Amino acid sequence: MIRMFSTSATSLTASSAVKGAGRVLAALVLSSAAVGAAHAQASQAPVKIGFVNTERIFRDAAPAKAAQAKIEADFKKRDAELQDMANRLRTQSEQLDKDSAVLSESDRTRRQRDLSDLDKDFQRKRREFQEDLNQRRNEELSQILERANRVIKQIAEQENYDLIFQEAVVVSPRVDITDKVLKALNSGAK
Repeated sequence: MIRMFSTSATSLTASSAVKGAGRVLAALVLSSAAVGAAHAQASQAPVKIGFVNTERIFRDAAPAKAAQAKIEADFKKRDAELQDMANRLRTQSEQLDKDSAVLSESDRTRRQRDLSDLDKDFQRKRREFQEDLNQRRNEELSQILERANRVIKQIAEQENYDLIFQEAVVVSPRVDITDKVLKALNSGAK
């Protein structure tokens, strides 16, 4: 019986606390709204918002195009070596399939082992190539993004933007300043 009374008293106290907290929260929300409304009436300045399409920056900016061309040039030789190795692997595999009926068991086993070793070497080199390419691309894109962010900050300061987004679900063309950023990047702004 005492236990039941104790639980009921706790429930009443908890219920009162929740109601009290709700009242305090409601009062804070109302006072915050009042302060916000007073501030909005006092300033009367609309919030200026912009948007920059980062994907377009990476695709269309002159520094991005130059970085992509440089990466392709730097990795062209390794890519050609991988293509040659893939062709050798394919040719040797086809040759083994053709010759397999007339080869002795030991020759067939040796050639399969050689083919397997070549395939392992090819897979390793291809993986290393891809890792190096991705690392280099990420480094270049990071530098381009840093430059773009500096340009965006300059534009925001010069044109009094309050907020500039780089990712959004829906964007009105009115707030898209990507062309301004591209123009500044292409002109060599830092």
